Amino acid sequence: MFHSEKESESNRRGSKHILDPQTRKAMGEQACRLALAVGYDSDGTVEFLVDKNKNFYFLEMNTRLQVEHPITEMITGVDIVHQMLRVAKNHKLLHEQKDIPVDGWAIECRVYAEDPYKSFGMPSIGRLSRYVEPTHLKNTRCDSGIMEGSDISIYYDPMICKLVTYGRDRTAAMDNMIQALDSYVIKGVTHTIPLLRDILTEERFVNGDISTNYLPEVFPVEFKGKVLSVKESQELTALACAIYLKDQQRCRAFQNQKRIPNVSSSINSWSLNIIINKARINAHASKLPDGYKIVTNSDVYEIKGNLSFTSPLMEVCLNGDQRLLQVHNRLGGGKYDLRYHGTVYPVKVMDDLAFNLSQYMLEKKVLDTSAMVLAPMPGLLKSVSVIAGDMVAENQEVCSRNNGNA
Repeated sequence: MFHSEKESESNRRGSKHILDPQTRKAMGEQACRLALAVGYDSDGTVEFLVDKNKNFYFLEMNTRLQVEHPITEMITGVDIVHQMLRVAKNHKLLHEQKDIPVDGWAIECRVYAEDPYKSFGMPSIGRLSRYVEPTHLKNTRCDSGIMEGSDISIYYDPMICKLVTYGRDRTAAMDNMIQALDSYVIKGVTHTIPLLRDILTEERFVNGDISTNYLPEVFPVEFKGKVLSVKESQELTALACAIYLKDQQRCRAFQNQKRIPNVSSSINSWSLNIIINKARINAHASKLPDGYKIVTNSDVYEIKGNLSFTSPLMEVCLNGDQRLLQVHNRLGGGKYDLRYHGTVYPVKVMDDLAFNLSQYMLEKKVLDTSAMVLAPMPGLLKSVSVIAGDMVAENQEVCSRNNGNA
């Protein structure tokens, strides 16, 4: 569902908007005629497909509210669920169509417990070990039915939340959504936030150039996570250095022990090696009164702010600009999984001594699974079509799951 609320040039600039007031009005009239024709008198959703020439075609009608109804509520101020309950009690609607305003823009992201790196959304199961919704943000709405500690199982829809943001125009609504996704903390299951966040900054989507074939056109092979620009990669390097130094100083600090010197306070500069995507980056770091100064590739970054490991979300200031960062995992030995711009990146930070010694460490062998049949998701095994010793050919059925697929 698209809601083109304002037709001013400032809101339309840089975007292709299919749904103009005329098309919206024609759709509404056809939806009403359909409901009258079948004698339908409750809440419902009529869906249309629209082509590039703004011709629209009836797809289906759902005799209920759709998942996108919070969008309509945010731009109209009408509690649709309340109206639906009134109609069910034979009360009249409190509004007429001419009384319903359309004000601003709203956008919704369905946050699912799915792995976006597998077919854009293979279901994921597990327990939510950490869960914090971005409800502290202005113009943000979270419709969810789970909490920290909830289990996401194979038996129900894996949707975690309907995340909705509002803005005076499309750009503002999208900016608010990006901030909400960056502020959303979900640990314990794989989720779709990396894909959602990347789409919101993708050029075609930003320009409104979308279709039902959007995903395979933009990601022809598969989604691999956000590809960082050179600047973003350098920023992540600097942030990783600051997190490592904060971690090291925290480990070396002794509280309420006057007999033991605080060794962390006597060191003010460090030479560091950062490994991101198997690439090594050198950096020099020094301590500031309220943060760290990181120099890498002749670029200088001053990082200040909330570098606290007790909070799942770090709001830091990088050269005066705010950045949201999540330490997804602390693995020890300078290894961290950092969620930056929606995607989790494994990073490793070492001083010169540790890096030199690491060259003598044997790498863990990767298990060869080429001769194994692996299920992409959990399920009930119904039958096995082969026995030990049988020869199998490509595309031959080996076993079937509870959904009947081989």
